[in-house]
Amino acid sequence: MAAPDLSTNLQEEATCAICLDYFTDPVMTDCGHNFCRDCIRRCWGQPDGPYACPECREPSAQRNLRPNRPLAKMAEMARRLRPPSPVPQGVCAAHREPLAAFCADHLSLLCAACERAGGHWGHRVRPLQEAADELQGTLQKSLEHLRKQMEDALVFQAQAEETLTLWQKMIESQRQNVAGEFERLRRLLEEDERRLLQALEAEELEALPPLRESVARLGQQSTQLAQLIGELEGRCQLPALGLLQDVRDTLCRVQDLKLQPPEVVPMEMRTVCRVPGLLEALRRFRGDVTLDADTANPELVLSEDGRSVRRGTLRQALPDSPERFDPGPCVLGREPLSSGRHYWEVEVGERASWALGVCRENVNRKEKGELFAGNGFWVLAFLGSHYDSSEPAFTPLRDPPRRVGVFLDYEAGHLSFYSVTDGSLLYAFPETPFSGTLRPLFSPLSSSPTPMTICTPKGGPADSLVAP
Repeated sequence: MAAPDLSTNLQEEATCAICLDYFTDPVMTDCGHNFCRDCIRRCWGQPDGPYACPECREPSAQRNLRPNRPLAKMAEMARRLRPPSPVPQGVCAAHREPLAAFCADHLSLLCAACERAGGHWGHRVRPLQEAADELQGTLQKSLEHLRKQMEDALVFQAQAEETLTLWQKMIESQRQNVAGEFERLRRLLEEDERRLLQALEAEELEALPPLRESVARLGQQSTQLAQLIGELEGRCQLPALGLLQDVRDTLCRVQDLKLQPPEVVPMEMRTVCRVPGLLEALRRFRGDVTLDADTANPELVLSEDGRSVRRGTLRQALPDSPERFDPGPCVLGREPLSSGRHYWEVEVGERASWALGVCRENVNRKEKGELFAGNGFWVLAFLGSHYDSSEPAFTPLRDPPRRVGVFLDYEAGHLSFYSVTDGSLLYAFPETPFSGTLRPLFSPLSSSPTPMTICTPKGGPADSLVAP
């Protein structure tokens, strides 16, 4: 029993006689009694004195209050030693006294010790029933407000659910629209594909049989010629009697053999590859391409805005550098191409010749070699009467376009050229594994007052020309 008594005595000695709670910042009066600093100050009020001690009534001056640090430590120890115990309802947890009042400022219940502690001095402290009566109206108004909020929340929830349902229906409807429209587009494209393939098949049936017959006829003539050549070579090896015997028949057969050359077949195809809506789709990848004057051949004349180029008749005095093309009449675009899809259009007008495409950033710009893939160039050239490319491929001849579209899909290794005039494919390079940085390439080839002009994304060309 000694331990509980010791703990109880320690707690009693560590308790302030004013607030009945453990000391907080305890101070000692002249008479030797201890109180919390805030408690004794509030008890005495004004700083003048002396005042009577709350315990022994001995006079003491407030200025003589001395801090009692050992007592503060003991109060902290007592606070820690106090065993936790369940607090009955209606009892103060700090002082174990009945809750008999309510602080309207802090909205908290108080016991008599809480009131004496001074923490609520000057506050609106009311008896429980009086405070309850005052708060009853406030709580009732709050309840009405919350009920109104609940009604509004239910209305808003219903509206939100209706909006959600409508959006779900709209999304589903639009999803069906997208799927339906693309399905219709696929059917239209399939029909166009079948139509073009049928036209090619008809053109094949019209053009190839006569060509096959011509090839077969020429083969027969070649066989007859080979036989006669062999016969004559053998006769020339014979003695005079053998050489002259029946020579009339041989010479008649030689004279009668007439070589029939093949019929001239026009190499212009009527059927061209034209996919409806393809150029409109490619224009989504249209970028702003401008010319790099530092790479231009000295014979080329560039516009101030870097969008037009033509080949002049005089060579300009420009500083030489590894970046400048010379002697090739070429100029590069400023924009590097190392990934993604890119599309640009060039107005070539009625020029007699031009070349367009891409090249590697590190190509040799001082060599006069041809612009072919082995040197890092992928270029389509128009040479007046036919197209030429760095890869062997056949391109149908037809009216040359006034505007050319160039499409590059870097990752897919795809480079193709289109006639913007009629939307048809001019040429597509075989799939190429591009690597490194590419640059757009432009070459007017021949001298002409008509420039090659890069169309702006909105389609407006630039036409003022100056030296680079």
